[in-house]
Amino acid sequence: QVQLVESGGGLVQAGGSLRLSCAASGRTFSRYDMAWFRQAPGKEREFVAGLRRSAVTSVTGRFTIARDNAKNTVYLQMNSLKPEDTAVYYCAAAQRWVVVLTASNEYNYWGQGTQVTVSS
Repeated sequence: QVQLVESGGGLVQAGGSLRLSCAASGRTFSRYDMAWFRQAPGKEREFVAGLRRSAVTSVTGRFTIARDNAKNTVYLQMNSLKPEDTAVYYCAAAQRWVVVLTASNEYNYWGQGTQVTVSS
C-alpha cells in the first residue's frame, strides 16, 4: 500500500514554470513505477509523464519527471506553460511492472490531485 499526496499547484502566467511534488508513504517507493496524469474540465484524463522504477528522470517535451527515492518523492517540472496546460494534475503509482506507461488503468494508486491554472 502507498498513499500519494501532491503539492505545488497554483496559478502561473503563460510561459512560466511550476514544479509539482508527490510525496509517497511507505518504505518501498523505489519499487513503484510512477506517472503524472492530468484532467481538464470536460476532458478525459491524459498522460503527462512517466517513470519506470529503474529510472531517475525522464523528459517528455516541456515536462520532466524525476524521483528522489531517499525522500519518497516524485516531481514534475513543467516549463513554458500554456493556458491549455490548465488542469488538475494527479500523481499515480503502480506496484507491478507497468506494460504501457501512458495507460491510466496500469496504475493502482492515485493522489487527490493538485490544480494548475495557467493564465494567458
